[in-house]
Amino acid sequence: MSAPDATAEGPVAELTDRYVDELAVLDPCLAAVMGIAGQEERLTDFGPGAAWERAELARRTLRALDATPPAGDAERVAAAVLRERLATEVALADADAYGTLLDTLDGPVQRLRHAVGLLDQGADTAWDTLLARLRAVPDALVGLRDGLEDARRRGRVAPYRQVVRNARDCRDMRPYLAGLPAGHGDGALRGALEEAAAGAAEALTRCAAYLAEELAAVAPEREPADEDRYRLGVREFLGTRLDLAETYAWGWDELARVRRETADAAARIAPGEPVPAVLAALDTDPRHRVEGAAAFRDWIQELADGAIAALDGTHFAIPAPLRRIDCRTTRTDGPASYLAPSEDLSRPGTVWWPVTDPDAPVPTWTVPSTMFHEGVPGHHLQLGVTTLNTATLNRFQRLSSELHVGHVEGWGLYAERLMDELGHLADPAHRLGMLAGGQQLRAARVVLDIGLHLRLRIPAGAGFHEGERWTPGLAREFLAEHCGVGPAGFVAFEVDRYLGRPGQALAYKLGEKAWLEARDAARLREGAAFDLRRFHQRALDIGPMGLDLLRSELARAH
Repeated sequence: MSAPDATAEGPVAELTDRYVDELAVLDPCLAAVMGIAGQEERLTDFGPGAAWERAELARRTLRALDATPPAGDAERVAAAVLRERLATEVALADADAYGTLLDTLDGPVQRLRHAVGLLDQGADTAWDTLLARLRAVPDALVGLRDGLEDARRRGRVAPYRQVVRNARDCRDMRPYLAGLPAGHGDGALRGALEEAAAGAAEALTRCAAYLAEELAAVAPEREPADEDRYRLGVREFLGTRLDLAETYAWGWDELARVRRETADAAARIAPGEPVPAVLAALDTDPRHRVEGAAAFRDWIQELADGAIAALDGTHFAIPAPLRRIDCRTTRTDGPASYLAPSEDLSRPGTVWWPVTDPDAPVPTWTVPSTMFHEGVPGHHLQLGVTTLNTATLNRFQRLSSELHVGHVEGWGLYAERLMDELGHLADPAHRLGMLAGGQQLRAARVVLDIGLHLRLRIPAGAGFHEGERWTPGLAREFLAEHCGVGPAGFVAFEVDRYLGRPGQALAYKLGEKAWLEARDAARLREGAAFDLRRFHQRALDIGPMGLDLLRSELARAH
C-alpha cells in the first residue's frame, strides 16, 4: 500500500519536512517509532556528540521557525505545535536531562529492543535489513556507555534503581535476539544472521555487566527529580503547566471517586465480597480466561475487529486503511502497547500484548477496555487518522503523536470511558476491568508521581500512612493495596517507571480530563446543536499537540 500524496503546503510545512528528515538521520530509533521510512538499517547513536547534534538541530530549527511566517490558520497551528516541541527539547538539553536518561519504559535500551522488534515480521521479515540493524547493536551500546560515562565525569549518574533495571533489560533481550535467525531457514544469510545476533547478544552482556557492576557502584540511591526538573517533565509529556499542589489534591479526590465506583461494580458481581476477592475470583473464572497465547491473540483480534465494525459509520468515520489492526503477543514484560501505521502505510497499526508464558491461560476480564484504549476508538483510530491526514497536517504533525503523550494517552483513556458510555462494557466483569485495571491505576499514578518526586506528605483522611512522606517502598505498598491488578512484578515495574520519567505518569488521567472538559465545553457552547460524532472528527482533525494548546484550539473550533 502506498502512502497518500502530501497536500499540506506552506513555508512551515517545508521547514518541518526538512526537520523530520534530519531528525530521522540523527535518531533512527525514534524514526522507527514515528514510522519514518529510510533508516531501517541503522540505530541511534547515544553518545554525547550525537546528543549534542540532536539538541543543535532543535535550536537551529527553532530559530528558523521564529523567522518563518505561517501561511494561513492551519500553518499557525502547525507552527505552534512545532515550537512547543522544539522549545521543550532545548530546555531538556539545557537541563542535561538526556545525559543520565535510563528510563525503564522508553529509554535507550528499550528503544533498541523496539527498533529491532519492529523488523521482526516472521516469514515476511526483510532479512537483509534486520541483519544490518543487528550488526548495529554493538556500536549503539558503546555509544550509550560513552554517553553515560560522559555524564559521570560531570558528576551526573542515573539513580541506582534505573541502572539495575536496565541491566536486567539488557540480559532479558539476549534470548529474543538469539532466536531471530531461526525464522529465516537455511542458507548463507542464516549464518550471517546468527553471527550478528550472537554479536549483539555479547554486546548486551557487556552492557549489562557495565551497568550492574560499574555504574551501579556509583549510582545514587536518591531517585526523585527536583521540582524544576519535574515541571520540565510535565511540560515534556503533557504540554501544560500545572499547579502541582492542586493537582495532587485532585488526584486523591479522583482516586477516591474511582474506588467508590469500583466497589459498586464489584458488588454487582459478588454482593458482600471485598473487592480484592472479586478480582481474584475473576482471574480464575473460566468464563474470563483463554488458554494460551495463540488463542488469546485470536481473541483480541476478534475483539478489535468487532469494535471497528460497531463504531464505523455510527460514532466515527473510520478510513478503510484503519479498519484492520494487527494484534500480536510478545513475551516481554510491561503493559500492552500500540504502534501507529508507518508513514508509507507498509506497516499496519499494531497492538502488542505481553503474554510471558505462551502456554498458560490468560485472564480476559480487564482486556476489553484496554483494547478499546489501544485500538478503536483509542490509539489506532487517533494515530491512524493523524497519519492519513495529509490535507491539513504537515509531516511533523502526522508523525509526532508519540511525542505528545498527554494528548495521545488522554484520548486512550477517554476512549475507554466513551465505550462504557456507549454500552460496549455491558458485561459487569469488563466494566470492573476498566475501573480496577485502568481508571483506578491511572488516578493512583497522579498521586504517586507528584508525591514521589516532590516528596510530599500523605494527607490526613487518606487511610494510608497519613502524614508520612512518599518513598518508593510506600509507593509499592500503596499500589499493591489499592491497585493490585497485573502480572507478577507489575507493581515494582510501575514504581521504577514513575521514578525514571518524571511527569509521564500524569499524562493519562490529566489528558483524559482535558478531553472530557473540552467535550463538556463544546456541548455547553453548542447546546442542542452539539453532535458527538462531529466533535470527535474535529478533535482528531487538528492533530496531536500539548494539552494547553489543545484546549485553546478546540475552543476556537466552533
